[in-house]
Formats: sequence, C-alpha cells, structure tokens
Amino acid sequence: MAKKDTKTVYLCTECGADFPKWSGKCPSCGNWNTLVEYTVKPGAPEPGLRIRQKGLPHDNAPKPISEVSGKSVPRIDLNDGELNRVLGGGLVKGSLVLIGGEPGIGKSTLILQSVVRNTALTTLYVSGEESPGQIRLRAERLTDADTVEHTLLFSETSIEVILETALDIAPDLIVVDSIQTMQTAGSDSSAGSPSQVRECTGRLLAFAKEQNIPILIVGHITKDGTIAGPKIMEHLVDTVLLFEGDRNHQYRILRSMKNRFGNTDEVGIYEMRGDGLRQVSNPSEMLLSSSLDRDELSGICIGVTVEGQRPLLVEVQALVSSAVYNNPQRSSNGVDLRRSNMLLAVLEKRAGFKLIQKDVFLNIAGGLYINDPALDLPLLCAVLSSSLDLSIPRTVCVTGEVGLSGEVRAVSHILRRINEAAKIGFRTIIVPKDSVKGLDLTAQPITVYPVSRVEEAFRFLFRAD
Repeated sequence: MAKKDTKTVYLCTECGADFPKWSGKCPSCGNWNTLVEYTVKPGAPEPGLRIRQKGLPHDNAPKPISEVSGKSVPRIDLNDGELNRVLGGGLVKGSLVLIGGEPGIGKSTLILQSVVRNTALTTLYVSGEESPGQIRLRAERLTDADTVEHTLLFSETSIEVILETALDIAPDLIVVDSIQTMQTAGSDSSAGSPSQVRECTGRLLAFAKEQNIPILIVGHITKDGTIAGPKIMEHLVDTVLLFEGDRNHQYRILRSMKNRFGNTDEVGIYEMRGDGLRQVSNPSEMLLSSSLDRDELSGICIGVTVEGQRPLLVEVQALVSSAVYNNPQRSSNGVDLRRSNMLLAVLEKRAGFKLIQKDVFLNIAGGLYINDPALDLPLLCAVLSSSLDLSIPRTVCVTGEVGLSGEVRAVSHILRRINEAAKIGFRTIIVPKDSVKGLDLTAQPITVYPVSRVEEAFRFLFRAD
C-alpha cells in the first residue's frame, strides 16, 4: 500500500483550533459538532506558525514599551466619507479588512466604486466569482470605465498566483472578492471550506504585513447573519465591517464589528441607486421626508435612535387590529420580535391595555434594522396610537428604554438626540427623566418633556384637549 502523502486534521469552525482526532465536542471552545475534517500536505507548516514567522521581520526583537514609537499610523483616503468614517479616518497601510454582507446587498459595488473613482490609488482587483468583463459592466454604471487605468482586474482563485502577481505589480491596494472562492496549495480541501478560508486569510495577512500593502477582502455570511468560515478568520483580520440592509429598500448601513485602528461606534449610511451607492450625510431628513409632509395618521411615532455615534430619527409604524384567528399574530420588521413581544406584555401588565385578542404588526420605515433599546418607548407609543386610533402630533418625537416594570430608563447621547430632533424641526421631545438630570432644560433648542413611567408619556401624547 502506498504511503499516504497527506495528513488529516480536524478543525473547529467556531474557534479555529485543530486536533488529530474527531470528537463531538470541541475540547477548546466547548461547542458541539463543530469539528470538520481537512487534509494538509506533509512538510507544510501549521497555519498559525506560518503566519507568525512571515508576519514578523527577521530583525524583530522584543523591546520595552518606552522605546516603541507611538506615532499615529498614516491612513489612505478612499474618496468615500462614509467608508473613511467607519474605518476610523481612512485605510491603514498593511491592514487586512474584511467586509461581509448578504448576497446582492452591495459589497462589491461599494468597494468597486471606491477604487475606480480614486485615481490616486493603483488597485489590484482580484475576483474569483466574476470575469473581468462582468466587472467592467458594473464599473460602467459607476463611472466612465474608459478612463479607469489605475484599477487592474485579475480573475484568479489561487492565492499563490495572486501574491506573486501582486509582488510584480506592487499596487497601493489589493481587493479580494471573495475569500470563499480562494484556494491555496497548502490544503487539499475544496474552496470555501474552513481550512481553505483559514489558510488563505493567514497568507493574505502575512503578505499585507510584510509588504505594507492594505488588503480588502469580501466575505459571505451564513443564514444566521455571521461571517461564513472559521471564527479565527475574524480574529486574524484587523477590521471587520458588516454591510446590511433590506434589498427591497434603498438604504444600507455599514457597521464596524471590529477595528484595531479605530472605534467600533461609527456607522456609514448609503442609498442604493442605479449609478451606485450614494453617501447619506443627513439620513434623518431623508427617512422622515414623507412623514413630515403628509397628514397626521394613527400608528406612527417618530423615534430618536443612535447608530454608532450618529443620531438618527426613524419612523416607527404599528398596526393593531382584531385577531382573525384564535392565536393573535405578532410580526415585526426592523426590530427584534422577542423584544417587541416583551414590550407588548409590559403595555398590558403595567398600562392596562389589553392586546390579547389583537394582531400587532410593527415596522421601521426605510428597511432599516435598529438595535437601540431607546426605540422601546416609540414602539409602545405607536402601538397605543394605532389601538386608540389617535394620531401623535408630527412635531413630537420620542426616545427611551422601557423596563419590565414600566419605568423609562436612561439612554446614552441624550444631547445629541435632542439637538438632532431640533435640527430636523421637531418642537417637543419626550425623554427619560434620568437622562436629563442636571441639565438646564430651558437652554435646549426644543421643549424637553422628561418622563419616568410609560403612563406619563401616554398621558402627554393622548391627553384630552
């Protein structure tokens, strides 16, 4: 029998640890059924060791912190204000950035329009999914493709060939679309497997650090919304960005999940158009343009939320109707359904409004998904407005987190929320009382109405004149 020329290793798709034998539970992270078999050619170093050896210069040696330079790293302007904001001021040389998102959300469009419109950067755009002709067709929608000479298209899936080509060209930026289509000779697994993704990411990281060339890689996501591939890939890269939104709506949000060169509080907002993604500098006005012009309707409340460091006013819509079936329906778009059910229980228990025989439908206009708990009170106000068929004045907006006992809890960045509401043209804002303690409310640009219980907000909005 011929001697085997490959080595079998079992890799955990969650933590990235590898083991010589399979087991149902990962000994490292404790997750079940996460070990996947893959093969490694003999003589090939382990991925972690190879990254460590290639990522450090040969003359590198330990040194005291006092002797390490603390100067800020230079950044590359990507000619995109929203993308620069999320990256922390621009792209750092030698960094590895991972951008993930659902299929068709606009990841490739975002990167392509940034590089083709930035004539100051020589970019090597590597695509394993599309041919150069297909990319050219997309570029024609974004700019005059006949004048783009600084962006070089390369259709290839071999990491070794890509890195050799990059050494010859020496570009200012490398784009890899996508990491799940790349393959390396260090693993015999198919493209997209955990071993291939980990190996390819490790080689790209080592190349970026050695050559001081930034690399943008596009990653797919699973049905759960997480980046596809081993979790160690997110640990290896310097920055993880998530591009999200509803494909049936025009707005997209770029979030920073991890950033070694900046904070993760910033978000970028785009509008999808026929000629690419347009930066939205004042999203509140765009999201509320239709609601501010139409007549007052029941079931609508304007909530003041914060995405990253940016205040954002959104239209919260609710529809309460009599249940047709024995089990009332509960549906929500743009907010977590479980949290919505909790808020409806608070409304029944603490405020005395019975919704047990009512269907309740919730929606955030514009196709956005909001995680800010400050949207709790606007949701309850919209539900009660629809249930009572009483409209909320268009000049009033609401913000506040609601606890299980019906109390309105404090929210962060209260001054930013108040100033944003005043800038849009609102005259009154309902806020948690704990958030404005010590503030001079008479100095605020709009009327601030503090509340400590949900009943106080309801009495203010639906009081009899």
